[in-house]
Amino acid sequence: MTARQGLVSRDTLETQITVSINLDGSGKAKLETGVPFLDHMLDQIARHGLVDLEIRCNGDTEIDDHHTVEDIGIALGQAVNQALGDKSGLRRYGHAYVPLDEALSRVVIDFSGRPGITFNAEFKRSHVGQFDVDLVFEFFQGFVNHAQVTLHLDVIRGRNEHHKIETLFKAFGRALRMAIEPDPRMAGQMPSTKGSL
Repeated sequence: MTARQGLVSRDTLETQITVSINLDGSGKAKLETGVPFLDHMLDQIARHGLVDLEIRCNGDTEIDDHHTVEDIGIALGQAVNQALGDKSGLRRYGHAYVPLDEALSRVVIDFSGRPGITFNAEFKRSHVGQFDVDLVFEFFQGFVNHAQVTLHLDVIRGRNEHHKIETLFKAFGRALRMAIEPDPRMAGQMPSTKGSL
């Protein structure tokens, strides 16, 4: 099987980012984003998605974490899209329910070629440690727009904000893993009646 790897560099006045991903990895991650909570969440994607992920970012976190988090979502989406190529032979769809103590989240993904996000998560606190919970949506929005996927994220229940966010990232990793798996019955075929994604 051809290596499914992506490498993206994004250089703006706000962030300098390098993302490399191996979709057929073993869950290893090397993360230096400058946002510790985001590193923790990205590690969940790698571990539960069984992708090898390396991300380095130098961002304007002296202002706040917004540009860093959003731009990493963008660059990760670009890297995944690059690694998948034309998407032939792909399972295409993935879904996962993940609990963490009292919290439960569901994520469903479709590598449709059409960006779209439905995000249902209510947070009762504005921050987890120093991390602004509004940035969870910004990360996934950036990913969706540049991976060209349809993504549904739902926090079904939970009290602890850390737990709720972590279940979203874990479920995203599991759903991603399912969707990007090669389907032996679809080998060489496009998983779409349109003939392209």
